[in-house]
Amino acid sequence: MQGVRSEFFVSEKAQNWPYPGGFSSAVSTQIDRPSESAAADDRRRLAARLATLAVDALIEEAELTPKPALVDRRGPGAHTDLSLELMRRSARALRSSFELMALASFRQIPSQTLREDLGAIGRWAEQSMLLTTGGANTHRGAIWTLGLLVSAAAMGANSPDAMAYAARQLACLPDWSASRQQSNGSRVIQRYQVSGARGEAQAGFLHVITIGLPILHRSRQEASSETQARLNALLAIMASLDDTCLLHRGGFAALNAAQTGAAAALAAGGTATMQGWELLQQLDRDLLALNASPGGSADLLAATLLLDFIAGSPSTEN
Repeated sequence: MQGVRSEFFVSEKAQNWPYPGGFSSAVSTQIDRPSESAAADDRRRLAARLATLAVDALIEEAELTPKPALVDRRGPGAHTDLSLELMRRSARALRSSFELMALASFRQIPSQTLREDLGAIGRWAEQSMLLTTGGANTHRGAIWTLGLLVSAAAMGANSPDAMAYAARQLACLPDWSASRQQSNGSRVIQRYQVSGARGEAQAGFLHVITIGLPILHRSRQEASSETQARLNALLAIMASLDDTCLLHRGGFAALNAAQTGAAAALAAGGTATMQGWELLQQLDRDLLALNASPGGSADLLAATLLLDFIAGSPSTEN
């Protein structure tokens, strides 16, 4: 993976996780203690279920077709180093990381210790991703976004609003072990003065709670197909989000094209209408011409799907 720089510093020891010494003592006790009670079994079942739902959300987001300039069943979109099968493999490789995040968070409250434990798991997750993909960045933003929401659900938050609030509390805490090196995302945030993935989490995932989920549910109520409902949710997020992936690849021209095109498709009635569907195709062509992809919006669609899955899954109640 020469030439690939991770946003997270991963020590040699951390590359061989999970290991007991990598967590705080309190969290290690939670994870490593043999199953002695129904509560311990519940913890493991919940963690496994949340990890499965997170992986499902990532795979179903990737498979959703047609998405503008994003990897889907048609091909790689604006990406030369990605494919649908690579996205699937990457998502599956993250399952153990999401499970560890849930185990570490089970019935906890947001705290500095938990925040740093999650950061350590996140760095291991990113290393797993890079090893699986040969250095391609498939899900760096999703590890942060979905990891916080998995943690919030494991803590006991029992509604999308509550999960977003608990995730916000965690995101507002510092991770003192995180790398201080600049990334593409941090450079975009500084250059264009936008909030980025960290700011989205620290604001309580407003694009998920106030845009993605409501549009998804409304589209279903209006008898759109599930594919149309999910595409509408993606377009609604794109129309509002200052997507750092778009800004990185194409600057304000790409961001404006995405926001304007997505808003036009929704104003035409969304993807359930002929005009809305045609405008979606035009948006795809416009972004491909700019070699720009709305990866941040895709991550937030995956988060929208995850919260939707959790809300509809009795197995995640704790």
